Amino acid sequence: MKDLTSGNEGRLILRFALPMLLGNVFHQLYNVVDSVIVGNFIGKEALAAVGASFPVIFVFFALVLGITSGATVVIAQHFGAGEHDRVKRTIDTLFIFLFFASIVVSILGIIFSREIFQLLRLPREVIPLAEQYLKIFFGGVLAFFGFMGTSASLRGLGDSRTPLYFMIISTFFNIGFDLLFVVVFGWGIRGVAFASVLAQAGAFVTAIFYLNRYHQVIHFSLTRWSFDRGLFRKSLRIGIPTGVQQTAVALGMMALVWIVDAFGTNVIAAYSVAARVNSLATLPAMNFGSALATFAGQNLGAGKEARVKTGFRATVLMSSVVALVVTGAVVFFGNFIMGLFTDDPDVVRIGSEYLAIVGSFYVVFSAMFATSGVLRGAGATLVPMITTIISLWAIRIPAAYLLSQEYGPTGIWWSVPLGWLLGLVMAYGYYLSGWWKSKVVVANTPA
Repeated sequence: MKDLTSGNEGRLILRFALPMLLGNVFHQLYNVVDSVIVGNFIGKEALAAVGASFPVIFVFFALVLGITSGATVVIAQHFGAGEHDRVKRTIDTLFIFLFFASIVVSILGIIFSREIFQLLRLPREVIPLAEQYLKIFFGGVLAFFGFMGTSASLRGLGDSRTPLYFMIISTFFNIGFDLLFVVVFGWGIRGVAFASVLAQAGAFVTAIFYLNRYHQVIHFSLTRWSFDRGLFRKSLRIGIPTGVQQTAVALGMMALVWIVDAFGTNVIAAYSVAARVNSLATLPAMNFGSALATFAGQNLGAGKEARVKTGFRATVLMSSVVALVVTGAVVFFGNFIMGLFTDDPDVVRIGSEYLAIVGSFYVVFSAMFATSGVLRGAGATLVPMITTIISLWAIRIPAAYLLSQEYGPTGIWWSVPLGWLLGLVMAYGYYLSGWWKSKVVVANTPA
């Protein structure tokens, strides 16, 4: 556990963000390893199938992710206020919710996988592969949600290092299982899906053992957990707007897939790989924003508003510097990066163009996430939800469709930074208004 209410703001946020960043890099790495192995040992149809599956998974996970992030804010604010009993009850409540949510999501995902891919206009040769992957993946949702709840609870307590260790374990499990199931056993895309599920399950079991033995607050015991309706309502109030926001993003990703699918397997495969690289490249910005949300939650819970503003400025500066470095990497080495996944020249060319266009605007993305981090930490999650929905559905999706009619896939790529620019303008405008300060769930006197 880490108290973020005293000490140098920028240094605290950086130290808190780095383990989260490394953990998410490892998480994305095993997604990247999946794509590398699929592209080199199975083929571009399987690569397109795995890529098309992730927006679908995100749709099913989005609302639960949002509610989980709401619980993280509640944990952080009560921890900052020194209300440790409420912290424990919030964590118990979160895990009970995640258990039942995993059952619902698993059943729905398995039943409707084929219909979703048909709706997305996925090519006929790709649908059977995507359906195989998705059904196995959804069979292991309990492990994914359990690990997600563990990481979220620890972050709310100011501990970003322990989730990193568990994620490293998961990554090595996944790489090992990928090589065993795909390269040695020849299980194809089913092997990739089994590897992901077993890796996450292994990390979650390891987390249960460690936390039950050593942690002061988090303990896994079905007979001792208690569900607190009041704290769950707080988590819902903060988390549902974020969940709706995530769902809107997930549906937007599916809409983009629908637009991309019209251009055939090469473009689908290129988008699949480039989107994976983009997910890795935007991790620093997302983790700085998440670290700032916890920092803001604890300090607003302790009544230290001035520290939040200082932390925000430091976060924007740090994340912008990192974003410029990442931009240079993806813009100048796009061909090399794409070549790691496939040797198909058309796929490499299309994916490199995506990276050059989208990667040039990572500074905008970083500033947008930092601003949203302050708002989420305060509990003002409704505004990031609204800005995301407007920037995505009023700008990015229509622009992707209209520009693709004139410029092909290149038009789709340009719609991404257009959405980011509008999102930043709206979020920062609300930050300047100061209205977010009234959304804190813990009553406290400003220090």
